[in-house]
Amino acid sequence: MRLIYNLRQYSKLYGNLLDHVRINAPSFMQNLLLPNKKIIYNLGSAFEVHDLDLLPYKTDELTDRHFHEIAQLSDVKHLKETVKEILIPRIVGSPGHAKVRKFIVKSLEDLGWSVNLNSFHDSVPILGNLHFHNIIAKLNPKAERYLVIACHYDSKYMGDVEFLAATDSAVPCAMMLNMAKVLQQQLEHYKNTELSLMFIFFDGEEAFKEWSPKDSIYGARHLAKKWEREEFLQKIDILMLLDLLGAPDPKFYSFFSKTESWYSRILNIEDRLSDTGMMERYVSSGVSRPQEPNRYFQPNALRSSHIEDDHIPFLRRNVPILHIIPVPFPQVWHTPDDNEDVIDYSTTENLRRIVSLFAMEYLEGITNNA
Repeated sequence: MRLIYNLRQYSKLYGNLLDHVRINAPSFMQNLLLPNKKIIYNLGSAFEVHDLDLLPYKTDELTDRHFHEIAQLSDVKHLKETVKEILIPRIVGSPGHAKVRKFIVKSLEDLGWSVNLNSFHDSVPILGNLHFHNIIAKLNPKAERYLVIACHYDSKYMGDVEFLAATDSAVPCAMMLNMAKVLQQQLEHYKNTELSLMFIFFDGEEAFKEWSPKDSIYGARHLAKKWEREEFLQKIDILMLLDLLGAPDPKFYSFFSKTESWYSRILNIEDRLSDTGMMERYVSSGVSRPQEPNRYFQPNALRSSHIEDDHIPFLRRNVPILHIIPVPFPQVWHTPDDNEDVIDYSTTENLRRIVSLFAMEYLEGITNNA
């Protein structure tokens, strides 16, 4: 993924992140920013921060009893085992790439999902012509509408450097597979409903040489164009994209006004988990700091910049997007240090709970109010 506004040289000078504070930036950078706004600097990008005027959620919340029943479902052993299966170099076209693809497909087929590959060839810098495979898994292949949760499963080509890409995106892949296993019984009902759940594991998110419109998000660009021709995009209620997850102390923001009411549902779910003490090591993991909100999902919106990622081809075709990506990015982003050592499994399990509860609340709330 890439952050728009390439002012990277100044990010090293002024630091990764100054939350809610203006800094004495060079004059040309100051001209990019509106006065009296909260600003975040990350990886050379300037983000304008707005407090959210949250819209009311339009469906029922889960009852306390049902919320707790779902929140208590957990299998961290499976989560860790799944991470290890995916945490290998998986550059498009490599043996590791094929191994991970087969593992994802088999994991979901064993749970009764309908899994298909969207395969195609494309020419890339350095490596030439490659065969890409988006993995598309549906609970009900005949559903009329879908909540879509997605991530990418390829790892970045870095020459002779072994890049395992834990946060980018072995952990999101493992979270989704773990979610499917943990919620197997609860999701059974949605194999026969008009509104159902779909997982997409995009291929070719990473650039092979330098990020550009043609050297990036190969799988997402291909699939969005295909589904536009087939008039399938109208079946997607929301596309929730997970990326760069697994490191401790993430902060998430709402990027799109169109989905702010759904983002507010995530805020509420995190609050409910915290209030009932169901966030594992939530305070001691480092998420809680003096004078800062004790939360992952911030009640703020980032508006002046966007992160280029697999959601972009769908966003341009008016698909509602929830982009779950931390700002700032993990410090290990696109370095060999993005390995298992950086993974905080307490944070990862907390986020898996939040995403799972959001999915169940969306599916049950919409279905019950249809």
